[in-house]
Amino acid sequence: MAWFYLILAGLCEIGWVLGLKISQDHTTRLLGILMAAVFIGASGLLLWLAQREIPIGTSYAVWTGIGAAGAFLVGILFFGDPASLSRYLGVLLIILGVITLKLAH
Repeated sequence: MAWFYLILAGLCEIGWVLGLKISQDHTTRLLGILMAAVFIGASGLLLWLAQREIPIGTSYAVWTGIGAAGAFLVGILFFGDPASLSRYLGVLLIILGVITLKLAH
């Protein structure tokens, strides 16, 4: 169950970063801030639950890895962030690191 909590926590990381991006537009500022606050709270709670069974270093690395890779993809797919082979390779390395940590646990 701890890994399930950790994956959900990582996905919530994407949500709060997306909320901050949405808040950049003055017409959706309050919605974005509220969204960021809800997702960061949920992310923290789920990470706390996961850390009851998963070591802190592993859980933190997986949590941030999911958030970073997810935010990267959301930025490219929905906000026109730059995409290049080197950026994709960097995210692939993050994902491979997360997989390695899971397998080594």
